[in-house]
Amino acid sequence: MTLLFFYVMAGTILAGALGVVLVRNTVYAALFLIMSLLGVAGLYILLSSEFLALVQVLVYGGAVMVLLVFALMLTRVHELDKKMSGDQWPLGAVAALALLGAFIGMWTQTDWPRDPDQVTLVPFATIGDALFNRWSVPFEIVSLVLLVALAGAIIIAMQEEGER
Repeated sequence: MTLLFFYVMAGTILAGALGVVLVRNTVYAALFLIMSLLGVAGLYILLSSEFLALVQVLVYGGAVMVLLVFALMLTRVHELDKKMSGDQWPLGAVAALALLGAFIGMWTQTDWPRDPDQVTLVPFATIGDALFNRWSVPFEIVSLVLLVALAGAIIIAMQEEGER
């Protein structure tokens, strides 16, 4: 049953990733990205890491994707869709195959430190300590960058509306 769940989640992630790359509409690409992120959350559940699955759904699947969709809606997406061409497909395919080869090479040469059947439980106190002490400043910096990106998209949209 666990193996079936893994294959379903892996298929969901791959289908979402292919949808992001292959679909021409940027809003549909964002929806496919949400599908892929939800598949990753399913893998976190399979790894008995419910907290990471919840954070994946709430932060990435919710907040970041809503911000991305609003930024896409407020900028010149229709002009971006017209400029996209298939001239660079061979270069993209070569880059993707090189990245796949690097991942496979890393995967085959990795020494796993633990038994794969052993579940490592991390207490919530350790996660909270890491979030509020070690990672609080980078988290705030990322939130400011996303806020500036949204404000910039709104300013650009307002300037374009004034030019029309």
